[in-house]
Amino acid sequence: MSSPAWLDRSEYPFSPRSAALKDGRISYVDEGSGPPVLFVHGTPTWSFEYRHVIRAAMDTCRCIAPDHLGFGLSERPRGASYTPEAHAARLREFVDSLGLDRFALVVHDYGGPIGLPLALAGRVTRLVILNTWMWPFDDDKEMQNRARIVDGAFGRWMYLHLNASLKMLMPSAYAVRSRLTSTIHRQYLEPFRNKEDRVLVLWPLAHALLASSPFYRELYSRIDALRKIPVSIIWGLKDSAFRPHQLEKWRRELPDAAILALDNVGHWPHEEAPSEVAEAITEFLTARAK
Repeated sequence: MSSPAWLDRSEYPFSPRSAALKDGRISYVDEGSGPPVLFVHGTPTWSFEYRHVIRAAMDTCRCIAPDHLGFGLSERPRGASYTPEAHAARLREFVDSLGLDRFALVVHDYGGPIGLPLALAGRVTRLVILNTWMWPFDDDKEMQNRARIVDGAFGRWMYLHLNASLKMLMPSAYAVRSRLTSTIHRQYLEPFRNKEDRVLVLWPLAHALLASSPFYRELYSRIDALRKIPVSIIWGLKDSAFRPHQLEKWRRELPDAAILALDNVGHWPHEEAPSEVAEAITEFLTARAK
C-alpha cells in the first residue's frame, strides 16, 4: 500500500497493509510477533497515535493497529456510514478477516465504544483503557452541553469551515499545548485537508455523542463482562474532553483495575507522556506470561 508524501516515516516507520472490507479498504499496521494486541484509535486521529506504544511492544507482542474507514491511510467512500456503530461492525469484520480469536485490546477516545464490543463478546484477554467511555451521558450535563454545541448546524459549520476537531478541540485537550508540535499536528491535519471530508467522517462522531446514546446504553448494560478480565486504566487528568469524574466512574465500575493517573497530561496520554505510557502498557500486556 503506497504512502502519501506527507507521511513522516521517521515517526511512523511501519509498513502499512490493507484489508478489503464490505464498505471499503482500510489500512493497518501489523508489526512484531507474540500474543496479538489490537489498538483502536478515536477521532480525529488514526493509528499514528499509537506509534510509541507499538515501537515499545512489538518486541514481545504482535501489534495490530487499523485506521478506521475514512481515517488516516484508509479509504473514504462517500456512501459509507461513519457512526460508531458502523465503525464497531467494521472492526469486528476486520478482526475476523485476520482470524483473530483471542487478543489484548487497547482503546482510546471513540476507540472505546468502537472496540469494547469485542471485549463484551468475550474475545479479549487483557484490556487497556485510555481516556474513553462506554456509557450514555444522561447524567453528565457538562458533556451534554458541549455535545449540543457541535451537534447542531453551527457545529457542523465549524467542522466544515474551521476544522474544529483538529484545530480547536485537539490542541485544547492537551495539558501542555506545546507538546502538540507542528510536525506532529501535521500528521493529523493532512488526512482532513478537504472540507467535505470533515463533515463526511469527523462530524458524524461529534453528532453521535448524543445521537448514539442507545448504542452506549446497550454496551454499558453489559459492563460486568469487563470485570472478568485484567484491566489497566491510564488516564490524563488534564483532559478537557473527559474529566476526572469519568475516570472515577471507571474506578467504581472496575474496582480491580490497575490505574495510572497522570497529573500533567491531557486527552492523549500516549502522546504527552509517551515513554511512561508505552512502558506501562507493555508491562501490562506482557504480564500474562509471568
